Amino acid sequence: MSSIAKKLLVTGSSGLIGSEAVSFFQKRGYHVLGIDNNMRADFFGPPGDTTWNLQRLLKEARRFEHFAVDIRDRAAILDFFKEHRPAAVIHCAAQPSHDLAKERPFDDFDVNAVGTMNLLEAAHQFAKESPFVFMSTNKVYGDAPNEVPLVEKEKRYDYANPEDYQGIPETCRIDRCLHSLFGASKVAADVITQEYGQYFNMPTVCFRGGCLTGPRHSGVELHGFLSYLVKVAVSSRTYKIFGYKGKQVRDQIHSQDVVSAMEVFINSPRCGEVYNLGGGRESNASLLECVDKIEARLSRRVETVYVDAPRKGDHICYISDLTKFKSHYPRWRLTRFVDDIIDEILNSELGGV
Repeated sequence: MSSIAKKLLVTGSSGLIGSEAVSFFQKRGYHVLGIDNNMRADFFGPPGDTTWNLQRLLKEARRFEHFAVDIRDRAAILDFFKEHRPAAVIHCAAQPSHDLAKERPFDDFDVNAVGTMNLLEAAHQFAKESPFVFMSTNKVYGDAPNEVPLVEKEKRYDYANPEDYQGIPETCRIDRCLHSLFGASKVAADVITQEYGQYFNMPTVCFRGGCLTGPRHSGVELHGFLSYLVKVAVSSRTYKIFGYKGKQVRDQIHSQDVVSAMEVFINSPRCGEVYNLGGGRESNASLLECVDKIEARLSRRVETVYVDAPRKGDHICYISDLTKFKSHYPRWRLTRFVDDIIDEILNSELGGV
């Protein structure tokens, strides 16, 4: 790297993955430009406010600049790219809630779909050769994964057939199914990111994330299940379990492992790629299993209440098939797993009590 540090843009830079990316890449010598207007506080109120994380980054990250730009502001985004011409883009800004989208559909679509379009066209005009990493979601598959045959066990669901053991592959369809409005807006962003990669030969990637988590997650009831569950348990509140008997399975991936996947792509990009990115077979658990793990660590019961109605379009069992990404980038691997992640979040929460 030259004496003049390369610029790397991170949108949603005060959020879980965005802030992890800021910390990671500025240590790698990049000059990191962070875009975040704290709209999470608008979406979720004080519990979703990420100001604390921004203040931490400004204090700890030496090669970091923050810009309170709204990605929906097309002119501002075009001007930003024209001025800075980043060497890489990591796009994490989003309206992230499956449930909130139905209450604020215009905001959801404008942030997730239109905001992504603004960034892609700005990159096309002013940073066409720069790797563009889009943090997509497994919700682009809608409820199609629920069609995979399942077996019900004491504390979880799992896949019934051996050929499905590794989980949901990227070949799972993304249409003719129920998504939630959030899932639909992310489909639009996902597909347009692929299109810019394939049509304009740009190095774009969609990472279809499972449950992305870690101790810096500002988890709330509508988004960030594991982080929120730990917060509720530590504060002796009651956690609501929505449907599927609490046996719904999610794979969990630590924010640092997400960012290391971004790095290997940026260092060796491909055009218009799509990868599942989650805990896979190595790091997954049902809601009931997570409650058990937390209870064992706290040596007391976690209060729960069961609501016999699953969230609309929610997955019963979702495990990310990581085969494709690992085959393209064989040096990447998970470094933290469900138990490690729970320990980290618990230590963080208990340290603040």
